[in-house]
Amino acid sequence: MASDRILEDLARIAEQVERSFKEERRLLSFREYLALFATEPVRHSRDAARYVRDMFDFFGRSAAERPWGSLTRFNLFDLPFLDEADRQREALVGQEAVQLELYRALNNFVREGRPNRVLMLHGPNGSAKSTVAACLMRALEHYSSEDQGALYRFHWVFPSERTLRGAIGFGGKIPAQRDTDSYAHLTEEQIDSRLFMEVRDHPLFLLPAEQRQELIARLYTEAGAQEPPPAWILRGSLSHKSRLVYEALLTSYDGSLAEVLRHVQVERYFISRRYRVGAVTLGPQLSVDAGERQVTADRNLGTLPSSLSSVALFEAFGELIDAAGGVLEFSDLLKRPLDAFKYLQITAETGEVPLRSQNVQVNCVMVASGNELHLNAFREHPEFESFRGRFELIRAPYLLSWIDEQKIYDSQIAPQVRRHVAPHATRMAAMFAALTRMRKPNVERYEGAAKVLVSELTAEEKLDLYSQGVAPLRLDDESQKLLRSLIPQIYREGDAYPIYEGSVGASPREMRTVLLDAAQTPHYDCLSPFAVLSELDALCELSSEYAFLQEEKMPGGFHDHVAFRKVLRVRLLDSLEDEFRQASGLVDETRYTELFDRYVTNVSFWVKKEKRRNPMTGQYEDPDERLMSEVEALFGSRDKAEDLRHGLINKIAAWAIDHPDQPVDHAKVFGPQLRRLREAVFAERRSAVAKLCRDVILLLKEQGSGLDASRRAAAENTVRQLKARFGYEDSSASDAAVALVRERMASLLS
Repeated sequence: MASDRILEDLARIAEQVERSFKEERRLLSFREYLALFATEPVRHSRDAARYVRDMFDFFGRSAAERPWGSLTRFNLFDLPFLDEADRQREALVGQEAVQLELYRALNNFVREGRPNRVLMLHGPNGSAKSTVAACLMRALEHYSSEDQGALYRFHWVFPSERTLRGAIGFGGKIPAQRDTDSYAHLTEEQIDSRLFMEVRDHPLFLLPAEQRQELIARLYTEAGAQEPPPAWILRGSLSHKSRLVYEALLTSYDGSLAEVLRHVQVERYFISRRYRVGAVTLGPQLSVDAGERQVTADRNLGTLPSSLSSVALFEAFGELIDAAGGVLEFSDLLKRPLDAFKYLQITAETGEVPLRSQNVQVNCVMVASGNELHLNAFREHPEFESFRGRFELIRAPYLLSWIDEQKIYDSQIAPQVRRHVAPHATRMAAMFAALTRMRKPNVERYEGAAKVLVSELTAEEKLDLYSQGVAPLRLDDESQKLLRSLIPQIYREGDAYPIYEGSVGASPREMRTVLLDAAQTPHYDCLSPFAVLSELDALCELSSEYAFLQEEKMPGGFHDHVAFRKVLRVRLLDSLEDEFRQASGLVDETRYTELFDRYVTNVSFWVKKEKRRNPMTGQYEDPDERLMSEVEALFGSRDKAEDLRHGLINKIAAWAIDHPDQPVDHAKVFGPQLRRLREAVFAERRSAVAKLCRDVILLLKEQGSGLDASRRAAAENTVRQLKARFGYEDSSASDAAVALVRERMASLLS
């Protein structure tokens, strides 16, 4: 029974494959292909630049909001066609500016008629340059499997003598709906030889150039095309091997093109990285990336018609041939000796690569990568100026937002740990990496109040500006507003500098090692944030090995890796304390929000100089001055009460203008004020939270020894809340409680 079921499954699968093969129109005669081409001439005549550009558009785009502006993100880099695990592991995080630059360059190629420059992604090691190229290739693979991305090539087929002597329709074996005047659909038994064409020529190259151009022009006009046909389809020609076959057949048939085209078998093909079809990555090897060799004798050649038996056929090979129609990535191009890629200068300019007996048309988008060290050395080379016009330099810096950086570690590194990842572990690594990349702003680029604000900005404060758009709490409301408006200018300040922000700092590769090593420490049963801090301490002892540890310290804590680690520890303990406070249930989370809502209501009436109705007495009264003053004291603001209140109402008005259909979100608009209120309310319960931390330690490390029923229940409830709300487990919760008691709350327990 089991074997019968397997056979049934096999039959069903085979039927599905056959049906899919036919529906995808995998094999066509030239006439059938020409009819297909006429239905959508623009889609079927794209060169590599248009194909890749259209692939960007096919997957769509979305808006990515960052503190420095609204950016365009192309969805292909999120790899939406992969399953969740692969998508998280392989998708590109951030780098929206790089995506937009690639799209801009592709559009320029389309306008200019072909890809005539090498897209050089340059940046520090580990800045996702290879990930960009990998995402492009992944997306191309999927796009080529869709109807909108269908690609076609052709080969030559030669029927056997017995087939030629058979009846019209070749013995009735070809279905009636197929082209019976072609040899394209013959079975293997009816074919003597099939000559494979390794260069993926477009099938329309089989038509004479003049007539081809007239046909394409008419079809484009009828289709209402918005762009002219690419030069590749108008002026392209057959490869050397295919041209020899074409000429020999044309001679043998006394110039009958119709007879020649009977031998053409058009095949749909799919882009594949694994099989190096339209998506090829080339390492820094020393050889030229294309070559040719004479076709050796085999069964196919031995059965070719006599008109071809004396023709010396050469086949082209190499990465430039394999990548036709798609993308060729030159990984670490500048690590190759200059002579090994000098040919790219003339290849990019002419669109051809010269071989011994032919010039092969290059129809691919060439993407290269290189680090800043090699690029700077290349700039000093006498040949650089001659290459500069053939390279499109696209800067790929490190990410400057720790939130984006953490996404890399959470999706690509944490799953490899294979043990519990405690809250904040990856955040510590991400914050450290981002801090090492911060550069002190050039105050001379600013004037007036802006100059003062920027001059006082610290590395820690700049970290918050880039990640969350949060200005320092030490500033008054107006200064905070001004500083937030300066974020785009501060972010782009270093674009013109040789050592730009994001060109130096800790690499994600170094942070990967830090996290994996931290996961193996015997001192913790999980990947603990405290283990990460310890590994960062060890990393910073290797100052001779890392350039970012050798930079001169600057005022404001820039390049100060000792200060960075102190900042991280303080922030970690702040977060742990806040989470234990929330999990404890000792402080009503709604208390300070309700207090703030009452404050806002009173301020609104105060600004409008109106009385408000007391809901208890029903009487109209002046706004509660005592309440407003008490709340303002908790804010700790240096602003005058009048300025503070008017500023609050102005913020509400600005929110209403930007979000006309939404109620005011106090958490977003007044985050700093709510934080201060929360801290003030928590201060009253801090000693109780300290005792609860001690009880959590007793519960998790000593099985609750010494705890009475009520304390045990409170500790158990806190642990449950820590797990449910913040992702803790017993090991990480006990580690956090121990650290808080030891470093923050010991005095409250004495």
